[in-house]
Amino acid sequence: MKLPRRRFLHLAAAAAALPAASRIARAQAYPMRPVRIVVGLTAGSASDIVARLVGQWLSERLGQQFVVENRPGAGTNIAAEAVVRSAPDGYTLLLAASPNAINASLYDKLSFNFIRDIAPVAAISHEPNVVVLNPSLPTRTVPEFIAYAKANPGRINMASAGNGTTSHLAGELFKMMTGVNMVHVPYRGGTALTDLLAGQVQVFFPPMVVPIAQVKAGKLRALAVTTVTRSEALPDIPTVGEFVPGYEASVWFGLGAPNGTPAEIIDKLNQETNAALADPKIKARLAESGGNALADSPADFGKLIADETEKWGNVIRALNIKAE
Repeated sequence: MKLPRRRFLHLAAAAAALPAASRIARAQAYPMRPVRIVVGLTAGSASDIVARLVGQWLSERLGQQFVVENRPGAGTNIAAEAVVRSAPDGYTLLLAASPNAINASLYDKLSFNFIRDIAPVAAISHEPNVVVLNPSLPTRTVPEFIAYAKANPGRINMASAGNGTTSHLAGELFKMMTGVNMVHVPYRGGTALTDLLAGQVQVFFPPMVVPIAQVKAGKLRALAVTTVTRSEALPDIPTVGEFVPGYEASVWFGLGAPNGTPAEIIDKLNQETNAALADPKIKARLAESGGNALADSPADFGKLIADETEKWGNVIRALNIKAE
């Protein structure tokens, strides 16, 4: 049977519209069951706190539970691999963070490529690292500290939370850009801060959430924050970049999903996450630990991940840093 031309065109248009209608319906229905947010660090970590804050918002807004699942180990690689291997249906998300960009160069053999295998969903926040000293060190500004370190090469011990951590790389970048010679002392767990307070090490570059209470109590001296702009949590503390042009380091968080997750679901999660970041209560909670909301499109978040991967990869390769 030969169809009239007009009838044929109507049927063809209707058939072409079906996939789009199906995608829209799928996005509108999502989520229909609980969603996992996999975190690569332990409960109580900065990543965990951010995941639970955003997860609670999404649960309330979307009517399904967003459940945080902690899967620590291998510098967050276990969590990332678990999400990479999950179905790309929007029901398994990753709390993506700075270590994921660092690990691409820090580890020689990974079973996944983070940029290829994880789709960026939404940036959440970023927070500075902070340069903190034991008060016994006779320096109160970044220029004074640089001058003292150059006058005493190899006599300042620089703590970190371990090889390839953000506190380590922030310190190594500082050393590279200023030409100072400090001895790296890697720690595991929370003992770096304890030894800094005791004077066993003299300087530490941790995320702000780690030493902020001791800084405010006067037990540690904060020289500078590592982000481009000053932090609302420590507004009187300058940035390293005010004295070392071009220096920047920060800890960032966001949501990722397995590559192949429908764009409509990613867009819905992005919109809802950005709505959370516009809420004054969420902003205040992030600010308590020095964090700043970082609302972005999936594409912008993807660019941040790519830029951070390249930046820290250059530092890791230049210094031949290896995972512990």
